[in-house]
Amino acid sequence: MTFLDIGASTRRKFGKACCGDVFLSRRSADGAHLCAVLADGLGSGLQANVAASLTGTMALEYITADLDLRRAAEMIMDALPLCPERHISYSTFTMLRADTDGTVRLIEYGNPAALHLRGATPLPLPREPFTLPRWNGREMTCATFRAELHDRIVVCSDGVTQAGLGSDRFPFGWGSGNLADFIAAHLAEAPDLSAADLAPELVTHALGYDSGIPGDDITAAVLHYRPTRTLQVLTGPPFSKDRDREYAAQLLAPDTRTVICGGTTAEIVSRELGRPLAMSLEHPDPEIPSTSEMPGAALVTEGCITLSAAADMLQSGHVPPRTNGATRLRDLFLHSDRIVFLVGTGVNPAHHDPNLPVELEIRRTLVRRLKRLLEEHHFKQVLIRFY
Repeated sequence: MTFLDIGASTRRKFGKACCGDVFLSRRSADGAHLCAVLADGLGSGLQANVAASLTGTMALEYITADLDLRRAAEMIMDALPLCPERHISYSTFTMLRADTDGTVRLIEYGNPAALHLRGATPLPLPREPFTLPRWNGREMTCATFRAELHDRIVVCSDGVTQAGLGSDRFPFGWGSGNLADFIAAHLAEAPDLSAADLAPELVTHALGYDSGIPGDDITAAVLHYRPTRTLQVLTGPPFSKDRDREYAAQLLAPDTRTVICGGTTAEIVSRELGRPLAMSLEHPDPEIPSTSEMPGAALVTEGCITLSAAADMLQSGHVPPRTNGATRLRDLFLHSDRIVFLVGTGVNPAHHDPNLPVELEIRRTLVRRLKRLLEEHHFKQVLIRFY
């Protein structure tokens, strides 16, 4: 199964309160296609951010509504006003729609040309120019091409290609050619580098040519065609004990890593599959319960406390320096593409009110919160199944 892995990184211009580049993406519910837009507002700061935000939001809504990509771009070009002094649009943009079958559609206006790499080899991207008389000489380029497994598509704002502008080494900026060479050399050394890791490396490298002080807004985004990495999370006992065996057997799913969250859940899996369960003495933490070990499981943790801590890290972006069950769970989430929560709905008879089991409600709330964070902030495909 092919997964469309996407990652982006942005740095705002030095001295500005907000970034004039805006990157937006949205994945279809079935994961079959992904739409992304990079808009670069004219200038920098608040005015540029407003222009880029409006352009990016319009573009994403159009292309996710299955409007023809070229027609969507035409509508945006018609809506974009011209700067009366410089006679250029208030925002440039790159629109991308990628399907898991390998079809990629690309519309570019004013941004640096996107790069298509197969492994570590840059490939030519045939583009067709397109304009209309009412656009006063403004021109888009359109491209439709095929991508294969392990291909990457890189888009960026001119803050990347113009990094180092005016320096002795790059008087005209880093440039698209040097950018392509850098990516190719980097991928030759690390062919499995994720999109989430490559995008910030490009921004950091470009920033280095500006002596660490961004002279413009800098944004890079990477789309990577690769095999899907699936993670399943078992948490909570099934509603009926008759399903314990079926539930535990999910640990045996091929090509899937499994996390078990909850002591009762771990005991059920251990009992039904005959697998030993042992507490781990590594990474003790005063705030997060210790983890356990079980053959075949990527991680075994306590339930609600660990899930809540992992959700907090995903939301805030802050990760404590010490390793514990929550940090390990967070890392597994971020290095997976398709995450399936298998949530048991069994009622613990120890609860005083079996009609409203508190732990069950907390677990459901946590799982829904994790689903929202992973989908909206980290571009993951998340499913929830109840047992």
